[in-house]
Amino acid sequence: MTVLGVGIEPGTPLAHLQDAVDALDLAGFAVVATIDTRAAEPAVVALAAGRTLRTYPARELDTVDVPHPSPVVRRLTGTGSVAEAAAVLAAREVGEGVLVVAKQRGRGVTLAVAR
Repeated sequence: MTVLGVGIEPGTPLAHLQDAVDALDLAGFAVVATIDTRAAEPAVVALAAGRTLRTYPARELDTVDVPHPSPVVRRLTGTGSVAEAAAVLAAREVGEGVLVVAKQRGRGVTLAVAR
């Protein structure tokens, strides 16, 4: 099962998130995963409509070894990774938990894909 990990700046429009998703050219994804503090972010809620939304606290995300941790993300959220770590954690619940697309940046968003 394909999981889309999402890191998003507060207030980012859905159009910016959707543009980033479209750029990944995914065949589809069943799960959207992010940090718990973004669970109510309107763009995340809209993207997750009809899909499973998984959220994780920063301390849990911070336990995942990822290839591209960010000191800026750590300073802002308390974890070095949101998109990659959330994708891996959610994928572990439904599959192998393997990162297949490392983080990709868009306007106000970061995405990663795991299975």
